[in-house]
Amino acid sequence: MLLRACLLLPLIACAPYGACGIRGCPDDAGISADVRARLAQVPEFGASEISVQTNHGVVYLRGLVSTPYQVSIAGSIAASARGVTRVQNLLAVENAR
Repeated sequence: MLLRACLLLPLIACAPYGACGIRGCPDDAGISADVRARLAQVPEFGASEISVQTNHGVVYLRGLVSTPYQVSIAGSIAASARGVTRVQNLLAVENAR
């Protein structure tokens, strides 16, 4: 039983990486570039620092924006890019003083 557990553990641990491997899918860099280009076309994001990373088709948005609306619209823009399977919108609204 212990031997079976030792043999299965590496397979279970690697399952989230799927067919793409630990470095992600080949299209991930293209998806990130596409999302960045789409965000750059929106004047509201001109001064915003938004980090875009993609791993296995999941886009991660991080950074600060000025309004809750910008959080929402950035997520919608990312979701509309080709190849995106899901968006993790981790953007925060900057506290204006």
